[in-house]
Amino acid sequence: MTSDTPTAPRRPHAWTRPTGKVEDPYAWLLQKDDSETLTYLAEENSFCNQWFTNRTKEIDEIFLTIKSRIQEDDSSHPVSHANWWYTSRTEAGKSYAIHSRGRTAETATEKVLIDENVEAVGHDYFSLGAFEVSNNTRLLAWSSDTDGGEYFTLRIRDTETNTDTADVISETAFGGIAWSANDDWLFYVTPDEQMRPWQVWRHQIGTPVSDDVMIFEDADERFFVGVAATRSGEWITIESASKTSSETWILNASTPTAPLACVAPRREDIEYTLDHWGKEFAITTNRDAVDFCVMTALTASPSEWTPFLPHVAGERITQFECFQSFAVMQRWVNGQQIISLVRRDGSQAPISILDEPHEAELDANPDFDTDGIRLSYQSLTEPHTTAWYSCVSKELTTLKQIHVNNCDLTQYVSERVWAISHDGAQVPVDIVRHRDTPLNGTAPAMLYVYGSYEISVAPWFSVARLSLLDRGWIWALAHPRGGGEMGRDWYLQGRLLQKRNTFTDTVAVATHLADHHICDGEKIVVRGASAGGLAVGVCITMSPQRFAGAIAEVPFVDVVNTMSDPTLPLTVTEWEEWGDPREEPYASYIASYSPYDNTTSVVYPQLYVTAGLNDPRVSYHEPAKWVARIRHDSPSTTVVFKCEMGAGHGGPSGRYDQWRDEAQTLSFAIDCVK
Repeated sequence: MTSDTPTAPRRPHAWTRPTGKVEDPYAWLLQKDDSETLTYLAEENSFCNQWFTNRTKEIDEIFLTIKSRIQEDDSSHPVSHANWWYTSRTEAGKSYAIHSRGRTAETATEKVLIDENVEAVGHDYFSLGAFEVSNNTRLLAWSSDTDGGEYFTLRIRDTETNTDTADVISETAFGGIAWSANDDWLFYVTPDEQMRPWQVWRHQIGTPVSDDVMIFEDADERFFVGVAATRSGEWITIESASKTSSETWILNASTPTAPLACVAPRREDIEYTLDHWGKEFAITTNRDAVDFCVMTALTASPSEWTPFLPHVAGERITQFECFQSFAVMQRWVNGQQIISLVRRDGSQAPISILDEPHEAELDANPDFDTDGIRLSYQSLTEPHTTAWYSCVSKELTTLKQIHVNNCDLTQYVSERVWAISHDGAQVPVDIVRHRDTPLNGTAPAMLYVYGSYEISVAPWFSVARLSLLDRGWIWALAHPRGGGEMGRDWYLQGRLLQKRNTFTDTVAVATHLADHHICDGEKIVVRGASAGGLAVGVCITMSPQRFAGAIAEVPFVDVVNTMSDPTLPLTVTEWEEWGDPREEPYASYIASYSPYDNTTSVVYPQLYVTAGLNDPRVSYHEPAKWVARIRHDSPSTTVVFKCEMGAGHGGPSGRYDQWRDEAQTLSFAIDCVK
């Protein structure tokens, strides 16, 4: 610690837990309106800026390399819908996207609908939320967040005059929107005081917002509410879901003021989602099916389900989307996404995409009646690609692949390896490197991790990552338990009282990379964000000597205190993921791994931590308290902490700011292994 290292004041405070009283001298940092809180954050930001100023040359080099490789003037491949072609584009020098349409694919940039650069004027942060064109294409419902707090202002734009109407609805949640069939009504979601989407409202276009009618409310704090229209446009669905159960209500879009109908009342540990498929609904559910199955029900009797696609153990169905004459199913099988075409008779045809591990997603497909689908895919070596799959010819045709300038992508190779965890579980790991980087135990490595909420992290392409690979780095993506890459059981083995498996799996991956001479075991930098930031914090707490550096972005690290306070955003909904530490056995178990509670005087790896002052998901105080405690208890540990004062969970919003931010992060990693 140097004389200019920030020091947070310590104030006496004790929490009473089932395990006894626990001293917390940094509890005061929860008070956002405390002048000392903002003073301390400002001091940390000043220290962070100075630390990176000393590395300006390398940061500029990486930033300029990223910028030179990205096609700054670019556009998405146009999407056809209701006699219009829609596209989004970026222009050199502008931070945000421009959304437009035209009558042909060639003229899709002609009519601008939303220019995010215009809407962002006067704001340090801008995020586009909803973007939903009405059925008659005359109106556009759109929303935006201008401080990262995730309160979205909803507006309606006349697409002919390109002006917004008087219908302005503030403080909506990004829980979806839906138009009625005749476009006279718009349905939207609002959050409660804990930022939980909990109410659905109906707004009649052209009338005062004060006249809006609440049509659905879920008072159960475990449940998040969302609204959407089916692709057919015939139905509006309202889904309320917790981490372990769900319930869906439906409304015919042509009778928007009619009462809602419940498809099936919620039951503990039973989840289901619904899509419209002609005279039937298709229902994806885990009822008597751990990895989910697909049922059908007549629209006239939605609660009477009939088996359609059976459950297959280990093949987790994550998506089932309906079109007029077929459906598209996405599954995770043995750590890989698989997309299949499903016919009305239940026959399935997997779509072959890439041989290496990759991401495969259903792209924008607004038309219900179609003879093909748009897909998107990417891998660690293959840039994001938009493709068309013809149901007639069974061929996959590339529509557009992101072009990477000044780079020969054939010089990079990827593979999958498997690490053995403490209990024998085989953990998949995806690795990418430059062809010239030897696998002889000399290369530094970055290990990326998430591993929570059954969120499966597919391999993705990154232009910025190439700057590490060009410097002789290995980059590895771990898939520990807690994610969903290996099926529902993989997730269940990494939550609640088995959560430690996520962290031991990650350490096992790092050990595998070192012991098998894939990288230098003394030059591993672990990185993760949000719940992945928790994994980073636990891993360096459990095994500080294993890592040369750690990058914890908006990390969830004060787990016991946050999960003990139901007044904080999202806490109640999170108990089904982490457990409620106000009672045993969760009190002791969570305390056994929470990074803030387990910080000691050992020397930790060089550490870069980020936060967002307006973050509603992981409050700024968690990383701030953690950093303050590490600085006090382990003064020999190098810690750099940045709190974005005008942003939230996702960091900076403009693309140039994002590129420079990533350049800083990569420069930090490089510094860790010098």
